[in-house]
Amino acid sequence: MTLASHVRTLGRGPGRSRSLTQSEAHEAMTQMLSGDAAPESIGALLMLLRMKGEVADEIAGFVAAAQDNLPALPSIDLDWSSYAAGRTRGLPWLLLSAKLVAMNGHRVLIHGWNGADPAIRTGLADAEIPLVEYVNDIAPALDAHSIAYAPLEILHPALFHLLGLREKFGLRSCINTVCRMLNPARAAASVQGVFHPPYRELQQDAAAKLGWRNLTIIKGGGGEFERTPSKPVAGFGLREHLMWEQNFAPLITETTRLSDGPASDTTLRGLWDGSTTDMFAQNIVIGTAALALDTLGDGDALNTAHSLWDARRAR
Repeated sequence: MTLASHVRTLGRGPGRSRSLTQSEAHEAMTQMLSGDAAPESIGALLMLLRMKGEVADEIAGFVAAAQDNLPALPSIDLDWSSYAAGRTRGLPWLLLSAKLVAMNGHRVLIHGWNGADPAIRTGLADAEIPLVEYVNDIAPALDAHSIAYAPLEILHPALFHLLGLREKFGLRSCINTVCRMLNPARAAASVQGVFHPPYRELQQDAAAKLGWRNLTIIKGGGGEFERTPSKPVAGFGLREHLMWEQNFAPLITETTRLSDGPASDTTLRGLWDGSTTDMFAQNIVIGTAALALDTLGDGDALNTAHSLWDARRAR
């Protein structure tokens, strides 16, 4: 089938149109990634999906096709996606959370694209997390540091091109969801943040259809996987392939909001080395790391995260 055939399936009109099956979505994404599909058909398909609303079969098919087009990557323990654009909620404390998880002996791969917002990539140097420039750099970075950040543009150029169509559409498309669920190294555990709550169940259902093992999705700070410690958080995802949901109580009673920004002079490096103190930010780091450790099967994740934080400078 041509991509136009899939456009016709989605756009026949009331009573005749329908969602794509997982197999059809896989075929459609394969064609979009090949570079041979007409740009008009790509735009029509993505905007029809936006108007209709994505379903789990479509996302699962798109993700599987995107994974098929990836190079072979080294084994990792935790997949961490970072695709929130226009971050307005302070510094990217999640980078320190991921670093704590790596300190505990887990290999962590962060992958992402954040539009014109430089906060994440600027923060990598401050957090001393390697930013790889080529796919072949991922394995050495993980071997040396147990953590690395792989930009989408070097990891999957064809998918990056589709994501960039947002600038031409002026609208988000389902490609954002596909990127969050890319899990490029096919890790057994994955963490994802969303901005709009309904996407938690959508991504949960798609992951189940793909046979994923462990996944945690939260409505996080700025759409990232980052916990607000003064609020309860609802976790969605999978545990040992089974559907999982859990509510986590607030960690502190302080009412500071992420959008208030960090305390004066607080930086990622300063918080990590102890030269500055910001208890709210510290609890973001610890609480987010605890959710990631829980995804990895740690039965005492919050205490583990506190212990890792206390031991961070010695290590």
